[in-house]
Amino acid sequence: MCMVQNGNHVLLIKRPDSRGFPGFLAPGGKIDFPESLVDGACREVEEETGLRVSNLVFKGIDEYVNPQKNVRYMVFNYWTETFTGDLLENPPEGELLWVPISEALDLPMQEWFKERFPLFFEEGTFEIQRVWDEHKKKQIELTIIKT
Repeated sequence: MCMVQNGNHVLLIKRPDSRGFPGFLAPGGKIDFPESLVDGACREVEEETGLRVSNLVFKGIDEYVNPQKNVRYMVFNYWTETFTGDLLENPPEGELLWVPISEALDLPMQEWFKERFPLFFEEGTFEIQRVWDEHKKKQIELTIIKT
């Protein structure tokens, strides 16, 4: 995931219900092996928005742990204010909007993204660990470490 900032605004995607994870999110996606994490983040931003980003700053990790299935899923989070290009007219993931940072948390978004959003703008990095209970079908633990 990469938070793209332009002055006091950030670029968010308004994802429709049909795409999964509905609501407002920053651009991002899966890494294509064997590309690097940064190259993958840059590619995903360009595919989803049309912008070519650079000078990414690593902000932190958000990991989902499912002990019953022995699974760990990690999201690497970056921030940048360096970009070129124009927004896509027909973006594949949903409507693209420059949103004032001060108003973003008032928008509908996934709870995990709402928890993570302010951390992009704080000094240092973060590590979030979410523990999922497969039997209860819900998150049972949340730990946020700021470094």
